[in-house]
Amino acid sequence: MSAVVGIDTGVLDDDGRTRRPRLKTQGRIDGQLSARFHAQMHIILDSAGGPRGVGNSSHHGKAHSRDLAQYRRWQPYLHELGDFEVKHDVVVSVVNLYADVVGNPVPPAKFKQISAAAAPAPTTKSPRMPWHQAVIAVLLLAILIVAGVFFFRHQPAQHTPTTSSSPPPVAAAIPEKSVAVLPFENMSRDPDNAFFTDGVQDQVLTALAKVADLKVISRTSVMQYKTGTSRNTREIGQQLGVAHLLEGTVQRAGNKVRVNAQLIDVRTDGHEWADNYDRPIDDVFAIQSEIAKAIADQLQAKLSPKEKNAIEQAPTRDLVAFDLYSRAKSLMITTSFSAIGGQNLRKAVDLLGQALARDSSFFLAQCQLAYAHDNLYFLGIDHTPARLAAAQAAVEAAFRLQPDAGEAHLARAEHLYRGYLDYDGALAELEIARKSLPNDPRVFELIGYIARRRDQQEEGLRNLQRAIELDPRNFFTLQQIALSYVNLRRYSEEAAVLDRALSIKPDDVETKVVRALIPLDWKADTRPLHQALDEIRAKDSEALKSVADTWLLCALAERDVAAAESALEALGDNFFGNDAIQLRRDFSEGLIARMTKNEPKARAAFTAARAEQQKRVDSQPDYAPAICVLAVMDAALGRKEEALREGRRAIELLPVEKDSINGAHMIEFFAITAAWTGDKDLACEKLAAAVRLPGTLSYGQLKLLPFWDPLRGDPRFEKIIASLAPKETVSK
Repeated sequence: MSAVVGIDTGVLDDDGRTRRPRLKTQGRIDGQLSARFHAQMHIILDSAGGPRGVGNSSHHGKAHSRDLAQYRRWQPYLHELGDFEVKHDVVVSVVNLYADVVGNPVPPAKFKQISAAAAPAPTTKSPRMPWHQAVIAVLLLAILIVAGVFFFRHQPAQHTPTTSSSPPPVAAAIPEKSVAVLPFENMSRDPDNAFFTDGVQDQVLTALAKVADLKVISRTSVMQYKTGTSRNTREIGQQLGVAHLLEGTVQRAGNKVRVNAQLIDVRTDGHEWADNYDRPIDDVFAIQSEIAKAIADQLQAKLSPKEKNAIEQAPTRDLVAFDLYSRAKSLMITTSFSAIGGQNLRKAVDLLGQALARDSSFFLAQCQLAYAHDNLYFLGIDHTPARLAAAQAAVEAAFRLQPDAGEAHLARAEHLYRGYLDYDGALAELEIARKSLPNDPRVFELIGYIARRRDQQEEGLRNLQRAIELDPRNFFTLQQIALSYVNLRRYSEEAAVLDRALSIKPDDVETKVVRALIPLDWKADTRPLHQALDEIRAKDSEALKSVADTWLLCALAERDVAAAESALEALGDNFFGNDAIQLRRDFSEGLIARMTKNEPKARAAFTAARAEQQKRVDSQPDYAPAICVLAVMDAALGRKEEALREGRRAIELLPVEKDSINGAHMIEFFAITAAWTGDKDLACEKLAAAVRLPGTLSYGQLKLLPFWDPLRGDPRFEKIIASLAPKETVSK
């Protein structure tokens, strides 16, 4: 008698989540299941090569553990336990299937007993395993295979991260032609050569990423595996979802460079390829191309003539320009969630300008320069015609250099999106770009951002999650996914994504603080944020500068004047605000003074702030966020008619239909403007509209921040607050 157990490996609900797998049995199953008795027997494969069920070896067309052994990804996890006799004198070969995080390496006690009984005398017949125990083993194998299937095949399809302790989901069906280029080690005596070393690694990665037949993990994910610490190659491969890792070292001395590289199969820890290159320093770009072509050849990737040409093309002939470019690119990765993001972007512009002064034909530097200018403009840090023109000039220069390159079309897509909110034009450029940038997650990132601005929030999330599949440890993209959940006020999911980000970079100050901000938004509870800020201050007070804006928010919510003034000091000349809303330091000083009933000081601060804000509006007369902030300042100074006119103008210039995120801010700040002018009816009307839209306006902000003090006690305002009250608790 045999039992055949089929496994339903799970189906997707409409919301994209995987239901629990179901076990379906054929035949009669007797006996009790034991959690400890988890032997693996013969394994049946479906047409896709994955476990489907178990059964007697005599079943026609059904494969065994030896069939799994033919698949390289399964070989390291199959462990022979020996041959055992079951009912009707049938002998079965038993194999234990386990890995680091699934299964159990310890043989079951029942097998030990059977082995001991069978060992003494070869002339004595081995004790038979009762047939019902064999059936139990069969069923329990099926259960373990389900776990194996989900570990090796289904985890990457997960759409919603859930825990803080787990690394990103692992792609079980890992492509054979997949590779991650880990950071190379700087073997030079001069530590300044670290940027040069990073640049060498980045260029090898960039070249490989252009091969459509390969899966290549992006730089932001691999840079977390810095050299200097022991690397667990198998674990890294699982975290990144690749079958191969490329490691290397770079030593630069005078006009010579030595590059060593080796390709590792993470499933066996075997070294599949290695080579050393001792060349003049001017040949470093040729070395990068040779390494990339060797890896593509080793992985048997098909190379089109266009891809081969892209791999062979040197980014620049000027090594100093290359070093400046590498420094700028590293700076630009670290702009999200930081109060000093604007400083980083300005430094990057300066470095890229120096690089292009040395080599005006440096195509990739032109693309990065366009991106830096566009972000300074888009984020409202410098939303001026001059900045937009600088971005446009960089895009045009890139197209003159390489009009058919995917990077040029990606740069133009960014420019159309960030400079003009031209969503259709940007999407058309992205469609061209993706053809020659098959492994570039930035394509899906930008599609996600466009969907988000169009109030297609779920579509935006899906595309950001597709970007994460290509770049599974991209810290910036995880932060952006968290922001999407903020806009949807889905705080538990925001917390899960930030916890996942912190499992990658546990010491990232900005993300720690934003994670601690969730209870304030969700529950009007400032204690976790206050505690996080205290811990940062005790450990590294200098780090508070990068989170000074959130520190100020916490101080305002707690009505702590001393803390607010300290936060302003740490903030320096940087802005305080949300998305495109940029509030000056003197505006915050006026807010603090008014909060403490010091009206002369408040008026002086607001007057100074308004004068500077008027200059901003004069330089960009149709920029809605700047006009919206001017309206609040006029309201603070009692200029009611001007304030309401400016607030309405901001909404007209940037309606939610054009930009669902900043458009919502226009309505929110118009509600503040109306409240400060004493028009409570208008304020409550606009606030009620704002909370119905996706956005960052939260229960905690309405309940605690001084912006809303003029409305406190109004039953309409209190009703709006109640509508946002938490329905569940948040993990602190």
